[in-house]
Amino acid sequence: MRVLIVDDEPLARARLAALLGECDGVEIAGSLDDGEAALASLDTLQPDLLLLDINMPGIDGVTLARRLAGRSRPQVIFCTAYEAHALKAFELGAVDYLLKPVRLERLRDALQRAQRRLADTPLESAAWLHGRLRGEQVRIALDEVLCLLAEEKYVVVQHRRGELLIEESLRQLEDAYPDQLIRLHRNCLVPPARLLGLKTLADGRVLARLDGTELNPEISRRNLPAVRKLLRLG
Repeated sequence: MRVLIVDDEPLARARLAALLGECDGVEIAGSLDDGEAALASLDTLQPDLLLLDINMPGIDGVTLARRLAGRSRPQVIFCTAYEAHALKAFELGAVDYLLKPVRLERLRDALQRAQRRLADTPLESAAWLHGRLRGEQVRIALDEVLCLLAEEKYVVVQHRRGELLIEESLRQLEDAYPDQLIRLHRNCLVPPARLLGLKTLADGRVLARLDGTELNPEISRRNLPAVRKLLRLG
């Protein structure tokens, strides 16, 4: 089981790494100090489990766990000095909630629980984007997305059934899903499978033709070679 440690305190990361060294069947996938770095590294590191702190600068542990909700991997075990977020953690599907200083036997028990859950879930799971619709938290499968457009401080997800506002930046989404999203412009990402072709205007601008929508986002000159290559490769 590949475990990624995410904690902004170096001593806490070192202690968890030492404890994991005493546990059978565990490989440390990495050790990171913030949630944004963890989100961007998931596809590269491929962890089965996160040992996740809650109070961190930037993307905190609860926010990161919310963005991972719906995935079979990675599972989440919170490791924190505070009891206050336990209910929220289990609402988000966390395997366990360990209070610092984490004890070895308690960690082993949580790891065994995570291993059983992983064994009962498929290796691959659909990626989900989480946002707000009329003030309520909702989610949309990434394979239903038509395109992602940056507008002021939000990203608008255009999907088969309408629109959804999410708080992640396009850069965060691009880093999190490098094989599932391609950049057309500084304000637009699309799933590669949506690209049908190109449309060149009289003024030289190039627009994308997308499956499932009449929207034709512009492709910047910087990103056009990558888009053409993708279309050539099918």
